Amino acid sequence: MITMRIKDMFFDRHVVMAAVDNAKRKVLSKAGAFIRTAAKTSIRKRKGSAPPGAPPHSHEGSLRRLILFGYDKPNDSVVVGPVGFKKSEAPSALEHGGEVIVLRRRGGKLTSQKVKIAPRPYMAPALEKERPNLPLLWRNSIKKGD
Repeated sequence: MITMRIKDMFFDRHVVMAAVDNAKRKVLSKAGAFIRTAAKTSIRKRKGSAPPGAPPHSHEGSLRRLILFGYDKPNDSVVVGPVGFKKSEAPSALEHGGEVIVLRRRGGKLTSQKVKIAPRPYMAPALEKERPNLPLLWRNSIKKGD
């Protein structure tokens, strides 16, 4: 006599969902790391300003050093970009262009000046550079027992 349990013919939903969640976290984290690396390597150490439309130049390294990524579990996404610039609009102004207030010391006095900055994108080009590779990260990402 052959016996068969119907339950054995279906996926164990909890196991499958746990494997998918684990794989999603790993893949999105890898994607964030690749995009961060592409953004950081696009910012070269050079004197003077980068031409508009090109990634900004690094003079002392804080922009490159502060590009980080993190997995955002509530939104099932990864966030990549510069952090730690207290009250500074510089990273956004570099990416998109805009006006910022620059503080300068002249003759012992601290003066402020409004400066218009042309876009020097670095995050969007990094995403576009890595975009073709992102689907490949999903290949074989869900494995039994993960």
